[in-house]
Amino acid sequence: MAQIGLGSDASLIRVASVPAGHVYVQHLTHPTVDDRVRRLDDPRPAGEVTVPGQWWPPAMLSADWVRAHHAEFDVFHVHFGFDALDVRDLIELVETLRRLGRPLVYTVHDLRNPHHLLPGEHDAHLDVLIPAADALITLTPGAAAAVAHRWGRRPLVLPHPHVVDPDRMQSPRPRASKFVVGVHAKSVRASMDPLPVVRLLAEEIALLLDARLQVDIHPDVYDTGGARYDAELVGYLRAASARGEIDLRVHDCFSDAELWDYLQSLDVSVLPYRFGTHSGWLEACYDLGTAVVAPSCGYVAEQRPCLPYRHDESGLDSASLRAAIRTAYDTRPQWRARVHERLQEREQIAAAHRRVYDDVLQ
Repeated sequence: MAQIGLGSDASLIRVASVPAGHVYVQHLTHPTVDDRVRRLDDPRPAGEVTVPGQWWPPAMLSADWVRAHHAEFDVFHVHFGFDALDVRDLIELVETLRRLGRPLVYTVHDLRNPHHLLPGEHDAHLDVLIPAADALITLTPGAAAAVAHRWGRRPLVLPHPHVVDPDRMQSPRPRASKFVVGVHAKSVRASMDPLPVVRLLAEEIALLLDARLQVDIHPDVYDTGGARYDAELVGYLRAASARGEIDLRVHDCFSDAELWDYLQSLDVSVLPYRFGTHSGWLEACYDLGTAVVAPSCGYVAEQRPCLPYRHDESGLDSASLRAAIRTAYDTRPQWRARVHERLQEREQIAAAHRRVYDDVLQ
């Protein structure tokens, strides 16, 4: 990836980034040099923020906001956050940007929205954003090829930057007496199908010496009356836990520090997705030296080294998951990011984004 000059003589570029506070976006900046790119802060939500990191529909994704603030930014860059936006409002947004002379950059993180059970709504959003964008970016060659096939435009491929801060990235992994495989079901978003994955892993890991299966899940799925309560999944987890087949942990969302500790407590993290595109979770595991067993759906396996298994909307291939776990157990892969390589990669990512912004402003 070619470098560009980032001296103080470069013109300042102001970016309305949707969002700005996400760790992916924060790590698009050069780690040591002023790249003369300023991303506007996320506007505060209307009403009270009741929990840390509370999501809200980004205020920037509004034609009214663009009309009121277009003098404050040079480039509009969309990453996430348009899930709940009406397609007509998204059309109005891109038309307003075009009319006011503000170029649109879109990073195609998701070709299939992990929160939507069916693809139609997200497809309609992509049908607006991808043709309208002045520049497209994505994270893997496979995703770029899919965009080219569907829309006739090939995005620039730039890798996902590191997720974990460099100091934490260098922390030693704890010693463990057992081989620990983890499945974190979180709040079981639409893209997840943890039950068949956990059932098979419980059978396979019972055959391995000094191995343990840990399953984490959030209370909104586990507790009766929870907003996402899943009786079948919870019934199995309770019974398997009572039989000693799994180490079940029910808790609220981890803080970043708790998540890094959790990931480093595992030898392997198994992603129970049946559809999706890319994974920030995989990037965090790579930063911390935790091996990942990743499903065949999407392009996760193109991001970083991992052990693939076949799992998509047609179902789970049991033999491939058993083989992946056996390989992880037998070989104990040591895939871990080197801090200097991650920082060098981030420098290149920052330079490439600066070049994209310069190009769309010409």
